Amino acid sequence: MTRAVLLLTCPDRPGIVADVARWVAEDGGNIVDAGQYSDTEHGLFLQRVEFEHPSDATTLRSSFEPVAERWSMSWQLHVPGPARLAVLTSREPHCLYDLLGRCATGDLPAEVVAVISNHDLHAPIARRFDVAFHHVPVAGDGEASRAAQEQRVVSLLRELEPDLVVLARYMRILSPAFCEAFGERTINIHHSFLPAFAGPRAYHQAWERGVKLIGATAHYVTAELDAGPIIAQDVTRVSHADDPATMARRGRDLEALVLARAVRAHIEHRVIAYANRTVVFE
Repeated sequence: MTRAVLLLTCPDRPGIVADVARWVAEDGGNIVDAGQYSDTEHGLFLQRVEFEHPSDATTLRSSFEPVAERWSMSWQLHVPGPARLAVLTSREPHCLYDLLGRCATGDLPAEVVAVISNHDLHAPIARRFDVAFHHVPVAGDGEASRAAQEQRVVSLLRELEPDLVVLARYMRILSPAFCEAFGERTINIHHSFLPAFAGPRAYHQAWERGVKLIGATAHYVTAELDAGPIIAQDVTRVSHADDPATMARRGRDLEALVLARAVRAHIEHRVIAYANRTVVFE
């Protein structure tokens, strides 16, 4: 039996659920998990259906095309399996360590195929987990140097062919060309203060303002900086007794947790992105 996940989006009309269920049931298929959502603002119906079927993936995709055409669907059919992750990182290691640990222990159904960094600090971490490390520095301060560095990263990613690119505190601004090529399968993580407290020393800025709530946000990458469709978020309370270092430590914990949640949702095919927002099926 083939285990498959169907993700679909279409104009909301009566009869869609019945038609999809009828298609799955043909030739002995069985639905094992299903979720749906109707967006009344956009007039859309969104659904995730996980099922088992005696047909292979190629046959399933072909047989579903008439159903998709009948309802004007945008759709994807996935066969779940271990995902290939390429992790981009800069100086801070907490998200990198967390992802490598989760993959190594099987907590995440994925393999980190490479760590790519504009700094050489984390080569020992990659070696510890037996993962290839690629140091791709920026050779100068000009735009040409930044573009050349990004092009080397792009070349590596094309060779690696990862299922997902994870920006684990990768502190480089990505070009629109990069976002167009990889954005739908690139996830970024950052603190949730934005657009307030932008730039360096965000937790010091927040402490100076006396904030009482800090958080983290994971989202898909778009050409508009830190404004892509949000996949996962979380928050924790802080108080006047927490100094900037304590707030930053709690923020790092949140970043690692939220990034892992977003990566899991993506590789388990639980996310549908549209209209710069997402539906994440639990």
